[in-house]
Amino acid sequence: QVQLVESGGGSVQAGGSLRLSCVVSGYTSRPACVGWFRQAPGQEREGVARIRADTQSTYYAGSVKGRFNISQDNSKDTLYLQMSSLKPEDTAIYYCAAAMRRCSYGVILASEFDSWGQGTQVTVSS
Repeated sequence: QVQLVESGGGSVQAGGSLRLSCVVSGYTSRPACVGWFRQAPGQEREGVARIRADTQSTYYAGSVKGRFNISQDNSKDTLYLQMSSLKPEDTAIYYCAAAMRRCSYGVILASEFDSWGQGTQVTVSS
């Protein structure tokens, strides 16, 4: 059973930076892709960024493109999300997730992700 454990959330002022980490364990075959989602109070879960295992190609939601960077260190089974130029609207619980079988190009589909972390809170104050 795949397990994902996030860390690195916290509170920061607008314009600041945070780096989230997610340790992925328990898999017998590498996930097709791994990614980050977020959910703000009263809003639906939003795909933020994902990276494919085969091509290392990345995809970002328009709202974070140019400000966030997703990367992974396979030697440490760790996924990262470097967040810069943070805005109050980035405030949310951030989840890392793994899609074991399928990872579509050009989109982040929550339905393809079948293993989820517990989430870490990110709060950006103005």
